[in-house]
Amino acid sequence: QVQLVESGGGLVQAGDSLRLSCAASGRTFSRDAMGWFRQTPGKEREFVAAISWSGGNTNYGDSVKGRFTISRDNAKNTVYLQMNSLKPEDTAVYHCAVSRLSMATMRQNYDYWGQGTQVTVSS
Repeated sequence: QVQLVESGGGLVQAGDSLRLSCAASGRTFSRDAMGWFRQTPGKEREFVAAISWSGGNTNYGDSVKGRFTISRDNAKNTVYLQMNSLKPEDTAVYHCAVSRLSMATMRQNYDYWGQGTQVTVSS
């Protein structure tokens, strides 16, 4: 059974950094693209970042460009999201996901999802 488990969320102040991790199990994901999305109550799930299976290509949502970095370690079946210069508007539940398409930005192109980790940024 495919499982994605996010970790690393928490409560931080504006300007701080956090590193999220997403551990995948059930099968190897070394040939799959992966991504991060975030969601706040009452809003659509928002694309944050995507990474190709090799890690050689990345894509970011406009609101996080220059502040967030996605990476992966295929040997560990894990994808990361380094978040710097956090802002209160980054507060959300962050989900990782596996996609059949590389660099996909739309949630319908993702097949497996984790339960999410809460990130709260205070001003």
